[in-house]
Amino acid sequence: MAYDKLRLTESLEKMAREQGFAAFGLAPAALAPATAQRLHDWLAGGQHGDMIWMESRADERASPQVLWPDVRSVIMLGMSYAPERDPFALEKIPDHGRISVYAQGKDYHDVVKRALKRTARWLVENADCQVKVFVDTAPVMEKPLAEAAGLGWQGKHTNLVSQDHGSWLFLGAIYTSLEMEPSAGGTDRCGSCSACQDICPTNAFPEPYRLDAKACISYLTIESKGPIPRQYRKAIGNHIYGCDDCLAVCPWNKFAEAAAANKAFLPRAELAAPALADLLDMDDASFRKIFSGSPIKRSGRNRMVRNSLIAAGNSGDAALVPAVTALLDDEDAVVRGSAIWALSQLHPERCDQEKNMRLSLEKDADVLSEWRSAGSNAPEAR
Repeated sequence: MAYDKLRLTESLEKMAREQGFAAFGLAPAALAPATAQRLHDWLAGGQHGDMIWMESRADERASPQVLWPDVRSVIMLGMSYAPERDPFALEKIPDHGRISVYAQGKDYHDVVKRALKRTARWLVENADCQVKVFVDTAPVMEKPLAEAAGLGWQGKHTNLVSQDHGSWLFLGAIYTSLEMEPSAGGTDRCGSCSACQDICPTNAFPEPYRLDAKACISYLTIESKGPIPRQYRKAIGNHIYGCDDCLAVCPWNKFAEAAAANKAFLPRAELAAPALADLLDMDDASFRKIFSGSPIKRSGRNRMVRNSLIAAGNSGDAALVPAVTALLDDEDAVVRGSAIWALSQLHPERCDQEKNMRLSLEKDADVLSEWRSAGSNAPEAR
């Protein structure tokens, strides 16, 4: 089928915006060699932590044409989730947990993928081509592709920054067999600004434009399954799912309009400011009920309770001691270990009492390590 490239692109962009996308651009199917090299260097340095899937499919991630040989162009789309509320609003309310802005509404995977599919279907019907759609679950380097498509640039925090939408864009990709004219690529406009580097609570940036995921609060609270390393626990504060600090401080956010965000991403009341007391009391059934339809549901109850215990330990709220103590008997070893640490921070003397009763009964090596490091004589308590 013959088609006018310019007219098709204009119509496609119009269709995409009708589906809720705030940013649109076209990237070539071949990423610059330097992009692949940066990925391989990052993986070789082990800075991806336990995210083994990034390593196992690195070649597909580094080149769209390795993932799908028929791809000729990549349509990159961005959906705004710019928040109406200040992401730092709960920073000084330690008995409540902070959930990353992106996870306070509906699961973006579902919302963005539906819009991508409708846009891709229109393209197939009007240009007789093949397409594949991707949202964050396939080996696709969305951020470099978005930069190549002119949606913005990868900032010093490694996330995409847009002149129009700040750091608040969900990205989706449509791979197509069509030859389309690429957009002008993005230009780095970070300049000398280091706000995103300076604010990181765990110093997760060894240098600008490079993230050590193992130290990132988002990785620690979402991806990591085991105990949260002791050296990061205090710095986590009351973050219980993800962290927006490096995104929220970006000066380019002043141009982002919350009204441009998809209404599906408006925060649910129970996720905007959840009380730690309620989260510590969750069993699996109540977890699934509270987080139904949220991306948080994928992480499971045990990980959320683990995170909430770390936040409880940082809260200084003695009213949480009973709930924390009850979790010393949890079936999950990581939860038990996190409860030990939280109790040692909130009430070292009570921790000593529990330690005397429980230490000889515990079989899990990690939990035993927590007990030995806990109590009024522990290094952290001195």
